[in-house]
Amino acid sequence: MDIGFRVLKVDSSNMRDVYYTPADTRQENLLDLVDNIKPNRTAEDLLFQVMLDLGVALSSKIEETVVCGKTVYSVAGGYLLACFDRDVTDEVVTEIAKRKPWYFVMRDSSLANDATAANFEQIFQTYSPTTVRKVL
Repeated sequence: MDIGFRVLKVDSSNMRDVYYTPADTRQENLLDLVDNIKPNRTAEDLLFQVMLDLGVALSSKIEETVVCGKTVYSVAGGYLLACFDRDVTDEVVTEIAKRKPWYFVMRDSSLANDATAANFEQIFQTYSPTTVRKVL
């Protein structure tokens, strides 16, 4: 229920401590290092951290839309777009790039496959070259 204001609390970072020395890393633990986001963190947690990192006012209007079946957050009238869903395809990236946000943020693990990861920068270069892109 939206009653016109937000209540936020300060918490630890959403990011895992992924800085390990080779001596601290074991082959059997490599899969634990695939995702750099702490477990049990929501998309909204990530969104507010990104807003803080980018200097976007926490009081900005946030709209949730669906693009090709994926949840996309639009902050401050499209100034910042963010998608933290899994299996984000070229189609989703293209539709987001066509909206020409100032900032676009997504998780590294959100990309559907290697081809989408390879095409990501080229899609934005084609449709919105000035968009600042950030991958968590």
